[in-house]
Amino acid sequence: MQRLKNRAQFEAVMAGTTVSRTRHFALHRTELDAPTAAPAGLGTERTQALFAIREPWIGALVPKRWAKRAVTRNAIKRQIYAVSREFETRLPAAAHVVRLRAGFDRAHFSSATSDALKHAVRGELLDLFARAAA
Repeated sequence: MQRLKNRAQFEAVMAGTTVSRTRHFALHRTELDAPTAAPAGLGTERTQALFAIREPWIGALVPKRWAKRAVTRNAIKRQIYAVSREFETRLPAAAHVVRLRAGFDRAHFSSATSDALKHAVRGELLDLFARAAA
C-alpha cells in the first residue's frame, strides 16, 4: 500500500466520491485512471501521472479544527494507517483518503492519547473500512 504524499494527490482524491462515512470519519476514493496533473511551478505542458503504481493508495487528513493537539492528530493518523494495512487486500486498486470530519468529545476523552480514545478511533475506522470493502 502506497501513501499519498503531495497536495495534487490529495486534491484528486478529495474530488472523487465519498465511499463510506461514520460519525467522525469519511472515506474518499478515486480511481487510479484519474487525470494527470502538471508539476507545480513549471510552465511546461509536460504531465505526470499522480498515481504511478497500480495498487491501493492511502492518505490521512486530520485537521486542527477537529483535533487541536498534535499528539492527538498523530495518534489518529497512526490508527488510520494501521487499520488501512489490515484492509489492504480487500480494498480496490484506487486512491483513498480518510478524513476526520468531526471532533471527539473532550469530556469523554480527557487525555490526548488515552486508551479509550484509541479504541474508539480504531473501532470507528474498522467500521468505515468494512463498509467500503463490502
